[in-house]
Amino acid sequence: MLPGHSAPAAGFEEPFEMLATCHERVERMLALTARLQQHLLEKGCDEPARHAARDVMRYFDLAAPLHHQDEELHVFPPLLAGADAALRTLVQRLVQDHRQMEVDWAEARRTLMAIAESTESGWTPLTPAQTGALNQFAALYRQHLDGENNTAYPAAQAALPPHALEAMSEDMMQRRGVAPSAMNTPITGKIGA
Repeated sequence: MLPGHSAPAAGFEEPFEMLATCHERVERMLALTARLQQHLLEKGCDEPARHAARDVMRYFDLAAPLHHQDEELHVFPPLLAGADAALRTLVQRLVQDHRQMEVDWAEARRTLMAIAESTESGWTPLTPAQTGALNQFAALYRQHLDGENNTAYPAAQAALPPHALEAMSEDMMQRRGVAPSAMNTPITGKIGA
C-alpha cells in the first residue's frame, strides 16, 4: 500500500516558513512518485497506485505553480537587483529551472495520467521513456530545491525588510483566496466580534 502524506502547518505570516513547507511537500510528492514506480513493479496498477498518481498530479498542477509565482515575484527580484554576481547567476538558473519544470511536468503528468486512468486488467508496465520522464522531473526539482534552500532563500530573507515580508505574505494569501485580515483578527471569544 502507498501511504499518503500529512502536510505540516505553516502560516502565511511567515512567508519563508511557508515556502520551506512547500519544499517539504514537493519532496514528499517526489518520494511518493518513486514509491509509486516501485509499487507498479511489485503489485501492478491497483487503486492505491491510481490514487497516488492523482495525488501527485493534484499537487504539481495546483500548488507548485503558485509556489513558483511566489518565488518569481518576491524571492528572486531582490537577488537579481543585488550586487552579488553569483546570486544573480543562480537566480537566472532557478528561473530557467521553472520553465524547464513546466516542460518536464507535462511529460511526467502524461505518465501519471496514464496510471490514474488505467484499469488493472488493461495495465501495461511503464516504458523506459515514461520512467525517464518521472525521474527527469524529480532530478531537476531536487537540484532546484537545493539551490533555493541553501542559497537563494537565506540571501533573500536577509535582504527583504519587514514591510516587504508583509507585502509578500499578503500577496501569497490573495493569490490563494485567503483573506489577509483573517490572519490579524484577534480571538475574543465572541462570535462576530
